[in-house]
Amino acid sequence: MPPEPRANQHFRGHEEAVGALHHAAISGRLHHGWLLAGPPGIGKATLAYRFGRWLLAGGQSPSLAVPETDGVFRRVAANTHPDFFTVERRVNEKTEKLQGEIVIKTVQQASAFMRLTPAEGGWRVVVVDGAEDMNPNAANALLKLLEEPPPRAILLLVSAAPGRLLPTIRSRCRVLPMSPLPDPTMHALLADYAPEADAKRLTELAEGSIGNAINLAEGDGVAIAALVDEALNAPVKPARAQAIADNVARAVEGADKFELFFSLLRARLAARTRAQARAGGAQQSHARAAHLSHNVTLWQDFGKLEREVLGLNLDKRAAIVLALEQLHRS
Repeated sequence: MPPEPRANQHFRGHEEAVGALHHAAISGRLHHGWLLAGPPGIGKATLAYRFGRWLLAGGQSPSLAVPETDGVFRRVAANTHPDFFTVERRVNEKTEKLQGEIVIKTVQQASAFMRLTPAEGGWRVVVVDGAEDMNPNAANALLKLLEEPPPRAILLLVSAAPGRLLPTIRSRCRVLPMSPLPDPTMHALLADYAPEADAKRLTELAEGSIGNAINLAEGDGVAIAALVDEALNAPVKPARAQAIADNVARAVEGADKFELFFSLLRARLAARTRAQARAGGAQQSHARAAHLSHNVTLWQDFGKLEREVLGLNLDKRAAIVLALEQLHRS
């Protein structure tokens, strides 16, 4: 398991984003609000914490690296640095469960924090991790902070779904678009988490997301993907469908392979549908168009089936068998 973003020193790629942050800082024209946007698991939060540490440590390396032995690194990792604050979904004190959204109280705490004089004479840094999770009241409170930013304070918003943010929040931030990681970078980052033999397959499955690749590696994703591909390539006989369902259900202990199976099934189905659509060109036959439409419907139905099974605690084996039956039904 890799370290959390606040303690993760293993950062690779995203040279343009790193260069933009470094140039803005050394030029003396560092914008007060930044939006790091891109797919999940590609290193957005890791970069936000990396840049925040770099600012607090005095900013030397162009790569934004701060040694793990540095006191700033250790205190940010331990969440004890007086000039660093994180806005994220928190555990509800009454229910002891993780909140489903970022609430206004957390943003108000960040606002009060940013308006204090920096304890160590430098910057005050706030990372908003999962900014799209803010509820409307929290989003409006953050907007006010962006409209009236205090001096020597910076907001680093991290979002995998920037379209869900208020347009006025996006317009008041400098947007740093971050793309999926290239294969060589994925292989280098996977070296500590997966056998060499699995790295290529994990890279293919993860589509440039190192977070997704590591989750797959820890969840037996290569084996589950083989079952998914078997089901996609040809109709599965009832006995084999039951065997696949039993295999996945037995593996639920310690990690939810059911969710992994459906995630891979939908992802692989979507990838194949996109490839088939591109291969057909602008002139699609009626039969091909119907096939593509059928795949889109399956993708939607499988997502609904997964949510219902998890939400209502239904039989996971039966759901897998049902999905395999529907996969090649015309």
